[in-house]
Amino acid sequence: MLYDADCLLCTHIRDWLTKRPQLVPLEFVPAGSPAARTRFPGLDHGSTLAEITVVGDGGQVYRGAAAWIVTLWALRDHRRLAHRLSTPSGMRFAKGAVLAAAKWRGATAPAVGRAYGPADGWTYDPRDGWHHTPPGCGSDACAAP
Repeated sequence: MLYDADCLLCTHIRDWLTKRPQLVPLEFVPAGSPAARTRFPGLDHGSTLAEITVVGDGGQVYRGAAAWIVTLWALRDHRRLAHRLSTPSGMRFAKGAVLAAAKWRGATAPAVGRAYGPADGWTYDPRDGWHHTPPGCGSDACAAP
């Protein structure tokens, strides 16, 4: 699981997950870090800071609500919840939860010294969360720094 190591919410959730009994071992890698870039060279690392991203052991990439669901599925005490959330109505609920977390994260970012904005290439859409386009890049064709 890639997480923003500078985000209070993200590190709190990481700490909570590490204390849960796991049926599938979870590994936590700071998003955008040299370790993440080495382990997952094909990922858009800018987007991993904007949206929760989970990489499966077979290379599958899950983002947003699907990433939360697959993470819950790895936990012994939350696998049944993950199955319920994987239904169409459950997925709507999971997406709403992810968007609420993103909104809270965005609202509290200045309080923890990380205020991103349009000048940094960050925009927030209440329908689907944070988006990052590096300054000077008009498409995903820009190389990762």
